[in-house]
Amino acid sequence: MESSSSSSYSSASTQSPDRFAESKALAAHYLKDNIDGVQAIAEHSDQTTQQFVTKQAESIAEFIDELVQRVKPGLDKAELENELKATIAAQLKRRSPAGRCSEKTEADMFNSAVRFLKWLCPGSDSTFSKTNEKHIYPCFVELINFVAELVVRPLLDQQPTSFDEKPKRLIRSYILNNAKSDKAEDKHYINMALKCDTLNYTMGDNAEYDEDSYLISEACLKANDEWSDERPNYPCIFAVVEVQPNSSDAKMQDGFSQLVEHSKDVYRNQHNRHFIWGLVSGGSEVKACVFGPNFLLASQFMDVTSTAGRLELIRFLVNWSFCEPSKLGYDPTIRYNYKHECFAIDMVNSNGQMLTQTTYYLREVVVIAERVFGRHTRCFVVGEQPPSLDENSDNSGDILIKDAWPEVSGSAEDDMRDESRLLKRVSDGLAGRSEFNGLYPKYISGGRMQIQNAHGDSVDDTTRTILGDTVWAQLGDLPLRAHMRIAMSGVGEPLESVQSIYELVVVIYDVMRCHMGILKHCQILHRDISEANILVRRDDTGVHGMLIDFDHSIDITDEGYAVRTEGAGTRPFMSINNLEDNSTKRTALDDWESIIYILCWLGTFGWNRATQPSGSVSKMAIASWNDYDEMMNANSKRRDMDSSRIFTEITKGFNPNIPHISAFKKFVNGLRAVLIDDHDDPDMRGAIFDKNIIPEESDTDDFLEDEYIVRLDPFVERAKHWESISNSLLAKLETYATVCKK
Repeated sequence: MESSSSSSYSSASTQSPDRFAESKALAAHYLKDNIDGVQAIAEHSDQTTQQFVTKQAESIAEFIDELVQRVKPGLDKAELENELKATIAAQLKRRSPAGRCSEKTEADMFNSAVRFLKWLCPGSDSTFSKTNEKHIYPCFVELINFVAELVVRPLLDQQPTSFDEKPKRLIRSYILNNAKSDKAEDKHYINMALKCDTLNYTMGDNAEYDEDSYLISEACLKANDEWSDERPNYPCIFAVVEVQPNSSDAKMQDGFSQLVEHSKDVYRNQHNRHFIWGLVSGGSEVKACVFGPNFLLASQFMDVTSTAGRLELIRFLVNWSFCEPSKLGYDPTIRYNYKHECFAIDMVNSNGQMLTQTTYYLREVVVIAERVFGRHTRCFVVGEQPPSLDENSDNSGDILIKDAWPEVSGSAEDDMRDESRLLKRVSDGLAGRSEFNGLYPKYISGGRMQIQNAHGDSVDDTTRTILGDTVWAQLGDLPLRAHMRIAMSGVGEPLESVQSIYELVVVIYDVMRCHMGILKHCQILHRDISEANILVRRDDTGVHGMLIDFDHSIDITDEGYAVRTEGAGTRPFMSINNLEDNSTKRTALDDWESIIYILCWLGTFGWNRATQPSGSVSKMAIASWNDYDEMMNANSKRRDMDSSRIFTEITKGFNPNIPHISAFKKFVNGLRAVLIDDHDDPDMRGAIFDKNIIPEESDTDDFLEDEYIVRLDPFVERAKHWESISNSLLAKLETYATVCKK
């Protein structure tokens, strides 16, 4: 799958002024280190198959141990070479002969062994330093490729007896290390990268799928045409390996941070990834890492200089060759259809006791996952039939599929936060109200996705299912996330397709008109107004906006909704209440506040390449709205929103090269004034939380005690009048939109 051309623009909201600084903060926040059983996540689900795989791994480890034992003090180079060659020759005679999947001759394997033994046998080569990253790269590469060669050359007395016991892929390293990928957003160097070379046993002339058609993305198909296997490229990378000179806490943390940085680009380019694997090497000690929607887990150290450590690493590498695609982090419900040359996306949901499956065919990816952690929201335009291979046919899709990993509670039937449940309620509540037609997606089907385990049973696709009970038990109160997929009618374009300031204002008006209609008629508050959740739709009457993504929404008839604040919004656009995670009642004003932040962001950073600023924006005050520290972010927004004078400093930063930007400044300043300033009650004005009231009955001495000081928050006071303020904001926006339509 490939993101559409409109999705290739990465908005400033997803770009930190210092991406690596953000990656370090994310790694520090999400990392859970020294977790037992991380490598076991990659084991085959079928116990009998896994026992066979383990024997294969043990035989490979014994082969390499035998080579290690040949490296003895005092042995000259010629004697060592003879010992190694003899050992390799003897071992290969006990194994299957080289086949179509083998790449190495006996001489090649000797050369590989000479290289990786420098790393596995400290002191065997005086020119090798295990604390020099560049010395380790080629050693690690050769070890991984050596293991891959032996995976397809099992011992003669350990031949597979069933299809499940055959390796499905080989995990090999790209040839170039410490290299850049042409698809990297910031062109960071990749120490090492691994790829999956698939082994297709069952493909016939008319076959639609093979065992690893889940591992392919359209971007990868195109990348293979553009680059050789030498240079790593993000559309095809299976896992990234980071090498550090030692295993100190500081160096390992650097390695984890680098993995986070690279994983961003993997997610951006591979739209069928559930989670991502990685390896961090600190000298001779290696950790396996796995990244998911809300976790970064690292295993115990595997020391390659010890027999036990080597066995653990080799077993891990071999498991990757045999396990199901879902254990590699790929989505088993998205796969490439060779016959129709397109991608098929399955909807597999449980409706009560009934399991339903519907297959759609991909036309376009319109929203990509741009973050390592979070909901990993993606949106696909699909059709009910495969696209025609005739270039003159109309292959446009008319259905939108949303794919995400939100937090969930309880079973699918009992989860009141289920977006599919809320979207169905919106569709039912607005049915027959023609004024909202086309402004929101209409529910077709969907809910929690189901996958099959090794025994053919269907289970919820959740983070607990991914990690397994052993790992999950070590993660404390980590919130459960589930794979949700919803099919809906109503297809739009990303916000970046807006062609002018005038169109932008009209789109925003439609979105907020729809927002208020949903609140009034369905009692659902959206809570995540962001640029990614605003689509653009065009018809004979002009341009329109569409509000999507209800997975942060809440039912305002639920008595507990006011305090349910987890994950409410996208950081640069989050309301102050949600950033502070305070107890203030959540109302439509939080979403109106988000609209003002979006307009400021777009005015500064633009909404597509044509409106991007040419100079640096990292030192602008608005950059603090993307601060990872949510309290600092909230403080910045309180300061910037407090008065028209201070807010003018934000609008001064709008890109002067955008046509009609002066009028846009007045428009944004006007909306802020309605929300913050235009109130008769002074307690409702401003944004700074610093007003003191002395109770009339208190004397001066009592006033000096803190318990008699009441601090009024203007956001709290305005929330009491949210309906009238919201109506004023919508009327103001309608006035501007009417002018812009002309």
